[in-house]
Amino acid sequence: MEATHAKRAFKYRFYPTTEQACELLRTFGCVRKVYNMALEARSRAWMDEQRRISYGETSSMLTGWKKTEGLAFLAEVSSVPLQQSLRHLQAAFSGFFSKRAKYPRFKSRNKSRAAAEYTRSAFTWRNDQLTLAKMSAPLAIRWSRPLPEGAAPSTVTVSLDAAGRWFVSILVDDPGVRALPSSNSAIGIDLGISSLATLSTGEKIPNPAFHRREGARLAAAHRGLARKEKGSRNYGKARVKAARINARIASRRRDFLHKLSTRLVQENQLVVIEDLPVRNLMSNRALAAAIANASWAELRTMLEYKCAWYGRELVVIDRFFPSSKMCFECGLIRRVLPLGVRRWVCEGCGTLHDRDHNAAENILAAGRAVSACGAGVRPQRSSSGRAVGDEAGKTMARAVGAPTTPGGGRRQTENSWNAMVFSTG
Repeated sequence: MEATHAKRAFKYRFYPTTEQACELLRTFGCVRKVYNMALEARSRAWMDEQRRISYGETSSMLTGWKKTEGLAFLAEVSSVPLQQSLRHLQAAFSGFFSKRAKYPRFKSRNKSRAAAEYTRSAFTWRNDQLTLAKMSAPLAIRWSRPLPEGAAPSTVTVSLDAAGRWFVSILVDDPGVRALPSSNSAIGIDLGISSLATLSTGEKIPNPAFHRREGARLAAAHRGLARKEKGSRNYGKARVKAARINARIASRRRDFLHKLSTRLVQENQLVVIEDLPVRNLMSNRALAAAIANASWAELRTMLEYKCAWYGRELVVIDRFFPSSKMCFECGLIRRVLPLGVRRWVCEGCGTLHDRDHNAAENILAAGRAVSACGAGVRPQRSSSGRAVGDEAGKTMARAVGAPTTPGGGRRQTENSWNAMVFSTG
């Protein structure tokens, strides 16, 4: 087992003094101001001249802004978080031009995350104490868990959440992240709402639904917030009260997902999931709240980086793969399978299926096919040298130990294999 020396961020709460809080709040405001000014300058240059502005040009603009009378306050805070905000804007534009993200938006004082990022030149790490630039005393951090032995922070991010809690995220090189011993186990995961995850082993992991446990308290907090005059001191108190309940729900959900994802990665060499179109599913008003609270995307993110850490393989099956409609025993695909139907009988072989378990079995079989091919499987419209069409069907059939000829024990209906599209995550 070799150490991968993964970059890990350790997040802690800290309690600033009055002077430190004031300095950080000023820094947050300056970071937001510089980001918005640079975004406006880049947008105006494109609209007026069809000219792109680089990070270097915005950095030169920042130097000029500090020398103007109206923006002299920008020079009163550490320059590093301001430069980092320009780098973040550059990354946002890179994502936009590569069609991975939408056009960058202006940061709002009330809605945007209050945070500032410090690199090595803007903080001091000595005797396990962290002192930020422009501060004379170290931060009072509550060390809920130790940093890796001998770790030297490379980046520090300070943030203030809506509930009024201060956090510091310390990025270090962790030599303790090691690849786990290889195993032959594999798991297919079908994500849902009533059952957060159904595994190909038949295990169903219930959705803890933390938002329901706090539902009455959260509703009362929001009713109290609605009765307050916006902008008043009582409005601020009510807002923080509601934010604390939401933060408690989010913390419990995150803790549950961390434990679940760690268990799945540690127990299995191959993990297979579906690429769910969460944004499209959220358009269903009847299910939007339940889908949002299930946090499928967050679970997928955890599985992705933990598989990379521990030497596991993660395969993501394309959203158009008919995992629920396909019979795992014979391969027959039903034309219609309403969401309310949780059990169904296959017309081809007469097998009684639990909808979610059958989907998990198909997801695993598809994932084994992708893993066996060593590359993504694409539909027949692709002309690449990867397995397509009937060959993909044969590969998947071999992965589950079924006959590869149409009409055999594992039936291959028209377009059934052609409907399968896979991608590796």
